[in-house]
Amino acid sequence: MSSTIRPYQMTVPDAALERLQKKLELATFPGETTYTNDWKYGASIEDIKRLVNHWQTGYDWRRAEAELNHLPQFTTTVSVDGHEDDLKIHFVHQKSDKTNCVPLLFIHGWAGSFLEVTKILPLLTESDEDNTPSFHVVAPSLPNCGFSQRTSKPGFGILQHAEVCHKLMLQLGYDRYVTQGGDWGFLITRALGFLYSSHILASHLNFILTLPPSPLSTPLLVLQYLTGRLTPGEKEGLKRTQEFTENGSGYNNIQKTRPHTLGFALVDSPVALLAWIYEKLHDWTDEYKWTDDEILTWISIYLFSEAGSDASIRLYYDIANPTASGKFDGKVEFFLKYNTVPLGLSYFPRDVIVLPSSWGRTLGPVVFEKRHVEGGHFAAYEKPDLLVADVRNLVKSVGITFHGQTR
Repeated sequence: MSSTIRPYQMTVPDAALERLQKKLELATFPGETTYTNDWKYGASIEDIKRLVNHWQTGYDWRRAEAELNHLPQFTTTVSVDGHEDDLKIHFVHQKSDKTNCVPLLFIHGWAGSFLEVTKILPLLTESDEDNTPSFHVVAPSLPNCGFSQRTSKPGFGILQHAEVCHKLMLQLGYDRYVTQGGDWGFLITRALGFLYSSHILASHLNFILTLPPSPLSTPLLVLQYLTGRLTPGEKEGLKRTQEFTENGSGYNNIQKTRPHTLGFALVDSPVALLAWIYEKLHDWTDEYKWTDDEILTWISIYLFSEAGSDASIRLYYDIANPTASGKFDGKVEFFLKYNTVPLGLSYFPRDVIVLPSSWGRTLGPVVFEKRHVEGGHFAAYEKPDLLVADVRNLVKSVGITFHGQTR
């Protein structure tokens, strides 16, 4: 284990909490009309006002902080070729006390954080059955997110994030491991499979981005797609994808073109940050019953981020303008090509992109596949039992075992 790994506890300065309260007291809101609570226009003013009031009078960050500090958290430093010499990375490392354990790298996306792993940690690390795998779980805060460090150079894209994640796993002594990801975690997981394929035992994905089957590269899948009818779930998935593309993806265009301009609002105004992210929690989940405390803790991880509450959105720009690494150009399209790492694919109906199963099979050898009837973008948080069952089924399908081995 690397000598740079240190135990970590979150301790937000009192001054930051005092500044938050002052800003909330001075908050001004848009003028109200007959449609200011219509979610088609964006975040509901009624909801935001309620949450701001709770932030001022009821929410206790110190209590949330204390609960999160029960997690086994650590920091380390990682060098990134051409970018950073000693990039501080925050991560959760929950080891199982079982003997049938598989190392699992959990990679969050946006607008998520390491919080997404909290509900699945106890499920993944425990097992009541001898033939059911348990996991040693590693869940980093990605660079520019949570309590990891802000990067200092442009072009810190998917390839660089994959390098960070792989070097972290090696520092922990995990030479071979399973990956799990959605959102940006999907692309980082895919990059790991291309860059470090001999180290990746299998990849589980709960957000599947791909292109339609091609007559040249996957003729059999094209034939299956053309001759077979889409299931009702697949039809609904394409409808959901079109709805998101046309009406819900404006944030993407802003963040990948002018992240710094938006950043002024996210850094200066906690209300703007709340509205910007809460909209996604509302729209991207499957009627998940968020409590006000859950929402504000989720937002607080961004607000109190050591990298700054604007830093995470720069990834969108850097992915749209990638820095090449050897034979890999870092463009999204490259990571949608076929790869030999065994795959498990989980489709959740209220994710933002939900494509037909035949499209997902263009990514690589799919050894496990499940189309769920409930769940959305933050599957690990919304439907932890379903996601964990899928990860275990993938591991069983591939035949991965670390019997008798703990690290």
